[in-house]
Amino acid sequence: MKNNTLITTSTFLDGYKVTRQLGLVRGITVRSRSIIGNMAGGFMTIFGGKSAIYTELCENAREEALQLMINHASELGANAIISMRYDANEVMNGLTEVLAYGTAVVVEKIN
Repeated sequence: MKNNTLITTSTFLDGYKVTRQLGLVRGITVRSRSIIGNMAGGFMTIFGGKSAIYTELCENAREEALQLMINHASELGANAIISMRYDANEVMNGLTEVLAYGTAVVVEKIN
């Protein structure tokens, strides 16, 4: 699904002016590692280097949180999100929360 929401970590978007602030938007997901994933990931750490299994898990969690945040902003009528950030916390051993958040705004292109 293609989404045209503009997103930045900055407090402004070059070439656009904010016409309305709609407030905080967020997307949150909680992910756990499977036993098989933990064993494979643990085995990979013995030899060092990049852990593709954990990298994929983290990337999928971030993407899901991002899409949930975009959906939240869209429901409010936003066409952009400024000051976007990620946060992650371990809820319990093997269970991680990933949060994407920012300020939903309506922007217009400056001519």
